[in-house]
Amino acid sequence: MPDSTNNSSSARFVDGSILAGLLAAVRSHRPLVHHITNSVTINDCANITISAGAAPVMAEAPEEVAEMVSAAGALVLNIGTLSQGQVDAMLIAGRRANVLGIPVILDPVGAGATRFRTETAWRLLDSLDVAVLKGNAGEIGVLAGTGGSVRGVDSGGIAGDPVETVRECARATGTVVAMTGPVDVVAEDRRVFLVGNGNPMMDRLSGTGCMAASVTGAFAAIADDYAVSSAAALAAFGLAGERAAAGARGPYSFRTALFDELSVLTPGDLAEHARLEGPHGV
Repeated sequence: MPDSTNNSSSARFVDGSILAGLLAAVRSHRPLVHHITNSVTINDCANITISAGAAPVMAEAPEEVAEMVSAAGALVLNIGTLSQGQVDAMLIAGRRANVLGIPVILDPVGAGATRFRTETAWRLLDSLDVAVLKGNAGEIGVLAGTGGSVRGVDSGGIAGDPVETVRECARATGTVVAMTGPVDVVAEDRRVFLVGNGNPMMDRLSGTGCMAASVTGAFAAIADDYAVSSAAALAAFGLAGERAAAGARGPYSFRTALFDELSVLTPGDLAEHARLEGPHGV
């Protein structure tokens, strides 16, 4: 891929044309994003996928997931309302996706809250070639082995430096890691990206983390650099959140506006207003 940085200042920023091209590709190709996800946010995940420009399918019956994922551009696995049958379906779909070269995005919701969730997250990471691990600070801290606090499915934070935590998780899991927070951090073995887009209102609405994973899947479906595509996806989602919050009276009007703002976000908007710094550490 072409050089994606601009060195006109001391900070390095991803070239806006790269970001614009990724969003334009999602909109033009409209990839199918197969979700095996949780029952709390499934409708929001489907609709935010549409707002991003992709097409969702929410199939989780073990009898059909291998066939369904074969038609998809990406697979999003979310362990928010976990059951053993769902784990079985995730493994079937994930293995088929790996055979076909379809990127797998794992959202380890609540990892660290219970043994079942934590062991399932590691089982999926050990059994599948995961392209992107997307989680909050507590979940990523737990999987990095550096310590993280999780209360239910909500993050209680981490004690250490966020960038180093994400880097350590990327090293431990061998995948691209995207950690959401006040500043989103995306890292792989040698590169780190920082995403400054977003609004505190996003923390007041259940499911925004799950929706972020869906948007990440939409971008991964049309990309071959999953670190850049994940950072671009989080920038687009965060920018939509900023714009939605500007006119929202509270979390529920914000929710509706979030879908609207992402759906009308243009490649030019993303190129101009993304606050995406990196790569660092090259």
